[in-house]
Amino acid sequence: MSVMQTEVFEAFRAIDIPEEKALKAAAALSKRDDDVTSIKSELSLVKWMMGFVLAFQVAIFVKLFMHF
Repeated sequence: MSVMQTEVFEAFRAIDIPEEKALKAAAALSKRDDDVTSIKSELSLVKWMMGFVLAFQVAIFVKLFMHF
């Protein structure tokens, strides 16, 4: 069990939730955190891709109107 999962489990046990249900809830929250981490990394990739596309479009725009 991770530290956060243990803390959630202990918090649920402190409010008299049965052990099995508290363990399942803590595991579900842990899975959700893994999903959020995955989405954050994908979002970072999309940001880099958009930055590249915008830089490329600006370069084309400059090339169109500046005759070197």
